[in-house]
Amino acid sequence: RNVDIVVGAEARGFILGAAVAYRLGCGFAAARKPGKLPFLTVGAKYALEYGFDALEMHVDALMRGARVLIHDDLLATGGTARAKIDLVEQLGAEVVGLAFVVELSFLGGRDKLYGYDVHSLVQYETE
Repeated sequence: RNVDIVVGAEARGFILGAAVAYRLGCGFAAARKPGKLPFLTVGAKYALEYGFDALEMHVDALMRGARVLIHDDLLATGGTARAKIDLVEQLGAEVVGLAFVVELSFLGGRDKLYGYDVHSLVQYETE
């Protein structure tokens, strides 16, 4: 996929995403909860079962046209992954894939990621 940079959200996404970036020989960018990053940021909100949350990235975290792999430990409802897609695209970069360790298929998160290449190592079909 010729990935230029891996994006991971706190906290497990930092550990796993950084390891994937190292293995691919590319950079890593962090998406964090609002107010955690110094400097100017862009943000994206997403729905939770009980309300809303948000993620932010530095405005200079990604170069326009960069090829981005979004990585996380878990795909559940897809809200966090969709927020990361929104952040990447706000910055003018291209999402070339999303990679997850575990997918809870019964929650339908993959549906929110329609049109993107999604891969998970382990899928759970039922609760």
